[in-house]
Amino acid sequence: MSDVNSPSSAGPGDRRRWLILGVIGLAQLMVVLDATIMNIALPSAQHALHFSTVDRQWVVTAYTLAFGSLLLLGGKLADLVGRKVTFLVGLVGFAGVSAIGGASVNFAMLVTARACQGAFAAILVPSALSLLTTTFTEPKDRGKAFGVYGAIAAAGGAVGLLLGGALTEYLSWRWTLYVNLIFAGLAFVGGALLLERQPSQSGRPKLDIPGVLLVSGGVFCLVYGFSNAATHNWHTPSTWGFLVAGVVLLVVFALWQARAANPLLPPRVVLDRNRGGAYVSMLIASAGMFGTFLFLTYYLQQTLSYTPIVTGFAFLPIVGGIAVAANVSTIVLMPRIGPRPLVPAGMLVGAGAMVWFAQLGVHTAYADGVLGPLILTGIGLGMVIAPSINTGTYGVAPQDAGVASATVTVGQQLGASIGTSLLNTIFASAVAAYIAANIASARVIGRPALIGLGLAHGYDTAFWWTAGILAGGAVVAALLFRSGPLYRKDGQARQDTGVMAETEAGPVLPA
Repeated sequence: MSDVNSPSSAGPGDRRRWLILGVIGLAQLMVVLDATIMNIALPSAQHALHFSTVDRQWVVTAYTLAFGSLLLLGGKLADLVGRKVTFLVGLVGFAGVSAIGGASVNFAMLVTARACQGAFAAILVPSALSLLTTTFTEPKDRGKAFGVYGAIAAAGGAVGLLLGGALTEYLSWRWTLYVNLIFAGLAFVGGALLLERQPSQSGRPKLDIPGVLLVSGGVFCLVYGFSNAATHNWHTPSTWGFLVAGVVLLVVFALWQARAANPLLPPRVVLDRNRGGAYVSMLIASAGMFGTFLFLTYYLQQTLSYTPIVTGFAFLPIVGGIAVAANVSTIVLMPRIGPRPLVPAGMLVGAGAMVWFAQLGVHTAYADGVLGPLILTGIGLGMVIAPSINTGTYGVAPQDAGVASATVTVGQQLGASIGTSLLNTIFASAVAAYIAANIASARVIGRPALIGLGLAHGYDTAFWWTAGILAGGAVVAALLFRSGPLYRKDGQARQDTGVMAETEAGPVLPA
């Protein structure tokens, strides 16, 4: 039986829920910012701590490796011991290791702090999303809440670029880490005051240790393999070996979950068509989103010679597009038509934006070739990410809310790793091929001009590939999602989605 004092059971008019949304949104923003906020600060950190350009990638990779590989464990811990506890522990831990990272005196200290950030983020993010899922159960309010959350999840990367540029330029690269103490402090106070302590599952909590080892190892190998491909090549054993190992471990994990007594990720969570479509859509959209951030940052700084702070401001239109589309999608459209028309349409809008980006040249002005597709990209991402997060966590039993929330984020992390490595390889190959094919013209136009043309060709090629990925994602989403809204007009889950039986099965635990 649900605890009447838990957020999930609060009445529709309870204003406390909207304050809880603010706390959750602040925590989510902090974690999403950290995926990109260090990118612009890396050259300054490299100069201060005297590490090589080859080592620089590990400041980002250490975070994503720990985050992605521990997400399902973090989600399960939230289900087992209570989401308020894991939410607050995640905030304190994230803030503490951010302070250590900001005070780093050498490269090893910084990378270790970033890895610990990822580990605490893996506890914090599923806790926050599952709190949101169990707090907002009324369809109308749920749409509003997930519109806000989805906008933060999609736009946070762009905001991170802006904030990272401002902090690096006007304060120090160390403040890209110290700023987390402000976010975490505010979220901790709000969470401690607003969230009710939820009892853990009755009896001794049972954790699927083999499942934890298999999935953590599998995701780690995949993220590492793709990250390695981005800086080396696909033929090195450290790339394909880890990718093969990751696939094998995840296949074994899936087989184990079907027979485990207390599975880490119950098959009922992922076998629903709507939720499965949501997880796959998050993976594909994230591959396109992070690819866009990566190459557009390169273009603005290397080709248009923008400063870090100007680059950050240049990304603001995508934030506006995401915010508007995410809220319209989840508040107005999702209750009427469901995710099936929305998500594929968003993918196609994003693909169109990538085709537009693929027309960039060496001297294309921001207003002529960047602003329009940037807004269009935001609209497309808002139509995909917010409805996918909503759908991926809808209809699960409360005791599965943590792992369902973690699975959404795993898709996002894997998509980011796949997109970055794949598109970076395509970009590098296109640049090298263009320069090799036109090396004779270097005597006429000069080598710098040839390199500039080669880079522009590489960007265009990468954007064409991203358009293809998103167009393919539209087809996959259209095939996986069911037609119609998730719930009936009376607010109950539709019988044909398979979620009613799930929600009613087993002990219902508070948030």
